[in-house]
Amino acid sequence: MWNSSRNPSQLSSKKQQKQEKGGLAESFRLENFIPGLIIGFIFGLLMDLTNPPKNYAKKKKALPGKPQQQSLASNNGDQELKMVLVVRQDLKMGSGKIASQCAHAATGMYSELMQSQRSLLSRWEQRGQPKIVVTCKNQQEMNKLEEAADSIGLPTFVVADAGRTQVSAGSKTVLAIGPGSKASVDSITGKLRLL
Repeated sequence: MWNSSRNPSQLSSKKQQKQEKGGLAESFRLENFIPGLIIGFIFGLLMDLTNPPKNYAKKKKALPGKPQQQSLASNNGDQELKMVLVVRQDLKMGSGKIASQCAHAATGMYSELMQSQRSLLSRWEQRGQPKIVVTCKNQQEMNKLEEAADSIGLPTFVVADAGRTQVSAGSKTVLAIGPGSKASVDSITGKLRLL
């Protein structure tokens, strides 16, 4: 039975003692810890993306299989930058398939640049990530465009389809060129027809 003879000050001091004993343990409850961990992770990620390392220029690596001549793509911070997505017309893909393949090309290029040229990627993002979609006739023309872009140091990414829907597995559907300076990208793709 409850003893009603205790005064309120005794109750509050017992409460304080109980909180002091379990205070640290109670503050590490799972329902308190997980949101804090998630918020801390997101904050750290944002800080990392907004503040590239000061010595990043020394750590830059060329994309695998790409020439070291990366100046046309990345040196001048004031240049207008763009990416061009080149779609093969001989595959006769539907508009939804083309949209999907272009998304694969842009995100594939983005992923590669996150590893190798983060400062170029950052400048391109700050300028609105301009992208143009053009067409080429066939695989041979796409190969020539890729070689020409590689030869002047522009980043490239080719999408090879999984073959689940409209085209054969392994078909090269879209070539991403850039981001790079507008002038250098246009020197490769400027004569191609818009999609």
